[in-house]
Amino acid sequence: MKKSVRALSLLMILILTVSLFTACGSSSTNGGTANGDNKPTVRKDGFPIVDEPITLTVMSQDVGMADWSTMPVLQEMEKLTNIRLEYQLVPMDSFATKKNLIFASGDYPDFLYAADLTPAEQVTYGSQGALIPLEDLIDEGYAPNLKKILDENPDIRKNITTPDGHIYALPFIDKAAVWYRGPVWYNGNFLEALGVTELPKTTDELYAYLKRVKEEDPNGNGQQDEIPLSSVKLDDIRMFFLGFWGIYDEVRYVDDEGKVHYTPQEEGYKGYLTFLNKLYSEGLLDSETFSQTDDQKKAKGHDNRVGLFSDYFPYFTMGDEPSFKHPLMTPVASEIEGTPVYGKHPGMSANGTFAITSANPYPEATMRWVDYLYSYEGATLFNQGPEGLLWEYVDEENHIKRWKEVPGGGDREEYRGTITPNYGILTPGINDPETVKGLRSEFDEWIDKETQEKLAPIARVPFPNVYLTVEEQTEASALLADLNTYVEQMEAKFVTGAEPLSNWDQYVEQLKKMGSDRIVELYQAAYDRWNQNQ
Repeated sequence: MKKSVRALSLLMILILTVSLFTACGSSSTNGGTANGDNKPTVRKDGFPIVDEPITLTVMSQDVGMADWSTMPVLQEMEKLTNIRLEYQLVPMDSFATKKNLIFASGDYPDFLYAADLTPAEQVTYGSQGALIPLEDLIDEGYAPNLKKILDENPDIRKNITTPDGHIYALPFIDKAAVWYRGPVWYNGNFLEALGVTELPKTTDELYAYLKRVKEEDPNGNGQQDEIPLSSVKLDDIRMFFLGFWGIYDEVRYVDDEGKVHYTPQEEGYKGYLTFLNKLYSEGLLDSETFSQTDDQKKAKGHDNRVGLFSDYFPYFTMGDEPSFKHPLMTPVASEIEGTPVYGKHPGMSANGTFAITSANPYPEATMRWVDYLYSYEGATLFNQGPEGLLWEYVDEENHIKRWKEVPGGGDREEYRGTITPNYGILTPGINDPETVKGLRSEFDEWIDKETQEKLAPIARVPFPNVYLTVEEQTEASALLADLNTYVEQMEAKFVTGAEPLSNWDQYVEQLKKMGSDRIVELYQAAYDRWNQNQ
């Protein structure tokens, strides 16, 4: 009897012990998770993200401004989250190659930052299992900031969901963006010298103005050395000028009826070529357009020789200080009804900026880490640095800030590049106007005013961020490799006159033989899927 009681007591103790360990292994705090593998608890809200320190490896592009391990932003992030990062940094110009090697080897970092993952790479590496799906992590509460954005902007969710229904990478989101490519600017010195008070509104008026620049010596040096319009291989002005003929993307766009168009075979593209050929043949388009570098173009601007040019800001080319002197070009209308138009920024990056790999032992904690960047506080930290270093609050309740003096003097942007990784590379997170209240200069406000008056009213998004299936992408990539080369060569020939525009029909016929109509079919199918995706 005693043996039976003792055995029963031992059995009850064993059951209680197992129960206690099981309970510990499934415990949660603040909606967090933990398990019997000694993984730390992950909080779904608040900080730190994990109750015990963890380490993650991250691969990213490096612009070479500073050692990431010493950057105040990343040091602050480690203190805030309890997550330490080990960095696998690759120079920007070799990142794409290194990224491919990493995926080929199977030796993955835990996550990729500033990943520059194309839609094709997202589909390929996601379907292969190298990248993990993120939608459940988002919807289960590990990305409350991002989920709020996606719930309020359903098209963004559609734009990052692949054909198999998964989200493998996260974008940079900027719903206030208008610029898709760098805009075009007038040399204000020339406008003043020529007495121009009203900018051209049509292609004919633009042509007449460029003729005046060539013939009337607006730089006043007594020589006919002015270059009315300068460019670098047309890459910097192509999209802007295509809008004069109703086209709002260089490769493909979708019209109001949902029909996909391949730009290089459209009649509007022929109008664009015809106009540029006219400018080139009369010496109004830089004769070195197809051979010069951007630095060479800028040198001409610094010498006050260029009348019309593209750049991010006009003073980059003109070599002077930020001012209101060089106005943004108002796109001009052609003979085509409904012009001009302007290809608007889609509000998010087409390429994925962040992804979690299958090697990551802590995907929930990693998602919480990146989700902070989609909040006001996280966007402020990563874009401007910790409070008190480069900026301080004037009115914290209303998010109004002011800049502080740069420690040791020097350029604020260059110093910013030493305190945060978000410099010179496309990174996950948001552009939130709230984060820059009080920090914007009069020049910044002027740029916004020019943009809202001249571009926003005619701007339209060319194409959503659609995904092709693996098979479709393989076919499209092969076709576009040849098509892109042929189109680039023929554009230069048509513009310079090496190929007469009377051969347009033969050119279009060759495009079709090379598969241009098939490209339309593939992207039409992808667009239709996107349009039906709820």
